[in-house]
Amino acid sequence: MKIKTGDTVKIKTGKDRGKTGTVLQVFVSRNLASVEGRNLLIKHLRPRREGEKGQRVEFPAPLHLSNLALQCPHCGKETRIGFKFLENKKKVRLCKKCNQVID
Repeated sequence: MKIKTGDTVKIKTGKDRGKTGTVLQVFVSRNLASVEGRNLLIKHLRPRREGEKGQRVEFPAPLHLSNLALQCPHCGKETRIGFKFLENKKKVRLCKKCNQVID
């Protein structure tokens, strides 16, 4: 995956265009990611028992990975991601702008 949990991303489209946030969860099979505090939706929950009140729960809805751009932790720019193998045969992500290893 090019975007992982804990990465700082910038949203490219939608109501939160231009805002940044941290990735909370990545859904690999569906190519979606939830970003902390962004794309918030409200879900109304009914009361379960008598005398209990209903609730409005706010949660970050997942965004498609094509609508997110990774922000490089070294240069701070939004960047594309490349891959590289190190001498110990470990595959790492690479910033295309500053050629620094991301993880």
